[in-house]
Amino acid sequence: MSSPDPWNVTPAEGIEIQKRLSPLVRRSWDGRTIELIAGADVHFPSKGTVRSAVVILTYPGLEIVDSSIYEGPCTFPYVPGLLSFREIPPLLEAWKMLRERPDCILCDGQGIAHPRGLGLASHFGLALGIPTIGCAKSPLFGEFEEPGPDRGDTAPIKDPHGKTIGAVLRTRDRTRPLYVSVGHGVSLRKAVSVVLSCSTRFRIPEPLRAAHHLAGTGRP
Repeated sequence: MSSPDPWNVTPAEGIEIQKRLSPLVRRSWDGRTIELIAGADVHFPSKGTVRSAVVILTYPGLEIVDSSIYEGPCTFPYVPGLLSFREIPPLLEAWKMLRERPDCILCDGQGIAHPRGLGLASHFGLALGIPTIGCAKSPLFGEFEEPGPDRGDTAPIKDPHGKTIGAVLRTRDRTRPLYVSVGHGVSLRKAVSVVLSCSTRFRIPEPLRAAHHLAGTGRP
């Protein structure tokens, strides 16, 4: 890319960047042991303002050991399918302020379950070179059926060609499911396992609950 700022692009340029980067996503787990896991989330407290948060927890204990928050201007418009260009720049600012570095990051957004195979989680993972998992509260792309009613039940999300690109995961009995997909550097099986193991008390996994709270309130 010729621009000195890879995030300062037009929507049309953003689409082309996604097409170019999506083949670089690694869809396998390298076997590393997860000792620290992060949650990343973004909130928009007012028009033109963005607040991002990253919270790092022990794994599997899920105790918070580090967190950071950034608030500043929002410079990219809301365009469905291009949320990474709106949300990753402020997440990178929060990332710079962390003392610790996690082994894996849960993102409140899609991974490869995306029209061009590069949702926020995949783009963030490529930008950092760290395994990431997409864990969204609603679907964006693909066809699926409802999973069974019990915790741990899953159903595949398939693209128009029938290829599995994610999983619909029930994290609590008889509650609405989550939509899990490979971000970067992780297999779908590992992604589902990690999300389920982090969902100990609530529907939303603990790292994302912590990041959502920090981004939403601006307070630990």
